[in-house]
Amino acid sequence: MSKFHSYLNTAAGIIKTYSGDLPLSVFLKSFFSANKKYGSKDRKQIAHICYCYFRLGKIIDRFSLNGNDELLKQYMLAGLLVCTDKPDQILEALAPDWNDKVHLPVEEKCILLQDAGLPIEINNVFPWWEMLSNDIDYHQFCRSFFIQPDLFLRIRPGHQSNIIKKIADAHISFSVKDEGALALPNLTKIDTIVSPDEEVVVQDYSSQRVSEFLKPVKDNYNRLVTIWDCCAASGGKSILAKDYLTNVDLTVSDIRQSILVNLQSRFRRAGISRYKSFVADLAQRNIPADPSGYDLLICDAPCSGSGTWSRTPEQLYFWEENKLAHYTDLQKKITSNVIPFIKPGGYLLYITCSVFKKENEAIVEMIREKFNLQLIEMHVIKGYNERADTMFGALMRKDGEG
Repeated sequence: MSKFHSYLNTAAGIIKTYSGDLPLSVFLKSFFSANKKYGSKDRKQIAHICYCYFRLGKIIDRFSLNGNDELLKQYMLAGLLVCTDKPDQILEALAPDWNDKVHLPVEEKCILLQDAGLPIEINNVFPWWEMLSNDIDYHQFCRSFFIQPDLFLRIRPGHQSNIIKKIADAHISFSVKDEGALALPNLTKIDTIVSPDEEVVVQDYSSQRVSEFLKPVKDNYNRLVTIWDCCAASGGKSILAKDYLTNVDLTVSDIRQSILVNLQSRFRRAGISRYKSFVADLAQRNIPADPSGYDLLICDAPCSGSGTWSRTPEQLYFWEENKLAHYTDLQKKITSNVIPFIKPGGYLLYITCSVFKKENEAIVEMIREKFNLQLIEMHVIKGYNERADTMFGALMRKDGEG
């Protein structure tokens, strides 16, 4: 048996064992830790096969495989074909006729696979087209699942020329998306070249573009701006707001203390020392926020993450539509509980990394009806043609003078 057959068999075993409960990256790390015989190149090849398979998303009816290992392996090879545009060693060994076609557009590859008996249609990868937010190009969005997104850096103020020189000197390929935003190959190691959080922030391009929503806030205030980042997570939006608005009084919260401990370390590297923090379950009442309120409330709400599934295709593969209600209910509770803390004349920036209208426009409509907020700006941040995540943002304002 060739090593490529071995790679395919090992990947098939992983796919059959994997249930989607853990991120695939975590599951693979655990698998390889328990199976020390695989070298670095072996691990990369096996992981690549797994990811390409999951990139087929809902094209595959996982319940219909029924232990059919040969069909599973056909789909695995099909995943390799549609996800690459360069000759592939595994395809060369196991499906040489397909390897000769890697240069074709993905649409033509799908026709080739259909002729081979595999029902692969691009638009079946994500079948919920009627549920998408406005202005998303459905076909292009589906195509994006076959492409691994880039790694993006946001250069912090004052470091522009220095960072570009450091990366160029390290002979790392990169492209400049716009001022302060760089795109690099996904697995690029940058920790020894630049100082994360101090000089650059590892942040998806669409997340960086959230700053576009902050312009009206910046234009409106010529004083200290009080900000509450209520679902702060790793703190990327807080650092972005600090860099963009500069003169801020920052408060952060999240549901677990461990999140805030990690955030403290990141803020220290980013040079942010003066801020407030507290633990809160925002789906419950009695939130210990400042009763005097905030000029800007950033709510990067828990969501399906559907705009990021090209990074984590296993989530698309295991997603079921009935899961959506959990997130929309949570979004309604959180926004309803935090909006009263916006000062008169203050702003709400509502953000998701979802493409579902029920998590996006529908939540904004609920907020406006319930709290009578003025809609300033609302749109999808399209990352599917940028090798980036797709996100949604809406800036709203409370009546009154702030």
